Amino acid sequence: MKHTNIINAEGIGNLFSLESVKGWLRGPAQVVFQGNALCGALIIAALFVGAIASGRIEVAWGAIAGLCISTLTGHILALPKSQGEAGLWGFNGTLVGAAAMTYLGSTVLGWIALVLCAAMTTWVRTALDRLCSAHKVSSLTAPFVLCTWLLLAASRQLVELDSIALPLSSLPSSAWGMATHRAIPVNFLELIFRGVSQVFLLDSWLAGGLIVMGLLASNPMAALWAIVGSALGSGVALLYGAPTHAVASGLYAFSPVLTAIALGSAFYRPTLPSSLWALLGIVATVFVQAAFDTFVAPVGLPTLTAPFCLTTWLFLLPLYRFEASHTDPINHSTWHRKSHIRPIK
Repeated sequence: MKHTNIINAEGIGNLFSLESVKGWLRGPAQVVFQGNALCGALIIAALFVGAIASGRIEVAWGAIAGLCISTLTGHILALPKSQGEAGLWGFNGTLVGAAAMTYLGSTVLGWIALVLCAAMTTWVRTALDRLCSAHKVSSLTAPFVLCTWLLLAASRQLVELDSIALPLSSLPSSAWGMATHRAIPVNFLELIFRGVSQVFLLDSWLAGGLIVMGLLASNPMAALWAIVGSALGSGVALLYGAPTHAVASGLYAFSPVLTAIALGSAFYRPTLPSSLWALLGIVATVFVQAAFDTFVAPVGLPTLTAPFCLTTWLFLLPLYRFEASHTDPINHSTWHRKSHIRPIK
């Protein structure tokens, strides 16, 4: 009987070939549904720009460590080579590394926990994709959300993990919005790019600009949808009275950014009906974000990209067809072969 997943040290034999290096770089790009090495390189640059600006360079190094560990784990487990070349082993690990160093202290034990959590995302993604594929959808960034929630929740008991920046546990209250209608302390264009940067847990309009440049290098339509997602998400949040400080930091924009790219360019070809569907998804994500903020407040955890995952599943699971000329069975369980106007580089 042939086993498809066998732990095999020979899987790490060609780690530094040119194609392997491109695969590593594509890891960060796959967070935003791109399989382009240049896009990944610009995102890595954005990570360092944003981390340096905030005075927390360990966030960038954490993302790099998460990328390396999760990608290396895919090699060790001898997972399908095509996945590694596309960067699909690394994107959840990249986010785990950034989140771990954002919310936990930069201690030896914290870095060890990061390594474990990043490695877990590789096989957790395999498991969740197996479950999701039965319904013709992808696990998206759910492995990152699940593994990071477990790590951060554990830090409440394992005090040596030093949960320095986790939200305080509190019962949700409408009083949170009392200062909502004060003017946003940044201009709207800056706010748009700040929202894009928050996809990678950064609070930097310059980092957001670099990420958009990476999207332009890979797929201009994805770049357009990222800007639309951030602008519309922030606008809807302001209209409905979301907390001003959260909107100004881009916290109501990053999940809409991902939903916008997913529905607008990754899983559907851009058409008028699919674009309207994507716009509706962006608006829905804002409400799901607010709901998740309420759900997780009592346990003091960040929502991460859970609102994006849930909303995108709800919009993909109906398996609607927006192009009458396409008669192939609809399957949203993968995106990396159909989400690029330009070929994968």
